[in-house]
Order: sequence, then structure tokens, then C-alpha cells
Amino acid sequence: MKEKEFKLKPIGYVRVVANNSKEVEYFLDINEQYHSALKSLDKFSHVIVVWWAHQNDTEEIRNQKAWSIIPPYGENPEETGIFATRAEYRPNPVAMTTTSILEVDEEKGIVKVGGLDTFDGTPIIDLKSYFPISDRVRDCYIAPWLKDWPEWMEDGSVWWEEQGFFEDYE
Repeated sequence: MKEKEFKLKPIGYVRVVANNSKEVEYFLDINEQYHSALKSLDKFSHVIVVWWAHQNDTEEIRNQKAWSIIPPYGENPEETGIFATRAEYRPNPVAMTTTSILEVDEEKGIVKVGGLDTFDGTPIIDLKSYFPISDRVRDCYIAPWLKDWPEWMEDGSVWWEEQGFFEDYE
């Protein structure tokens, strides 16, 4: 099959704000032409943010020959293919994060969310409302090196903070 290129346009950008009490707040600033797409998003508790890992979008990364790594997380991880990781350096640096919706301002095009593993200025490709029937799996398993990770997203925020993930914003 002939290789075809796709053109993606951001629908908005992530805004990360450290407030006076050194807490970090996350906002999705949606481009004006997509404000109406936010209608009824406030009826959901969570959203899946699909984003572009722009800081890892280089020709060197995209054109590398070997796509196996030792993941930079977990307990004694084995070398694995990039598709067995959530690493941001990929052939196409598409990433996603499920996060809680705290507030939606359709008129201004701003969604305040509970947290993201992105940076300030990260391009947003899409938003998908969280549907348990589509997004939750009852009988799943994960790689052994991730066995000590928290099971639930809500516990993961605290765990990530303990790992020093948010130090850039302090």
C-alpha cells in the first residue's frame, strides 16, 4: 500500500498555570471555530484528550530505524517495542490522557481539567468524551514491570506527583 500523509490541525492548546499556592491548574484552550463543539461536554465527568507530543516531533525521532526501548518507568522494565509503551517518542507522536472535567466554558472555549501529562502549549488534536462502554475493560492485564503502579487514574495523580513528574511547574 502506498504511504499517504495526513494533515492534522490543532483544535486548541493546553495551558498550564501555577497559581499562588503553587498548585498547578490545567486548561484546554479551544480555538474559536470549535467552541460550539464543547456543547454538552459538561454533562460528562471525564474527557480523553488526544494531543501531539510536539517536543518530540523531530525528523531524527520519526525516522529512526529501531523502535525498541527500555521504558523509563516501572520496576526493572525489559526492553520493549515502542507500541508496548506510552512513551511520547513515536513514529507519530500522538498521545492521549484521560482526565476529569472540572469546568466547561463553551462561550470562551475553555475547559478546566483535573490534570494532564502534557506541557504548557501542547497542541490538542481532539477531545473525546469518556464512555465506560467503550473505554473501560473488565478483564485486562499489564506488563509485569508496571505491577506496582496505582490501579486507578485518581490514585495515579498522587503517584505521579510522588515520582516528581510535576517538578517543572514548582
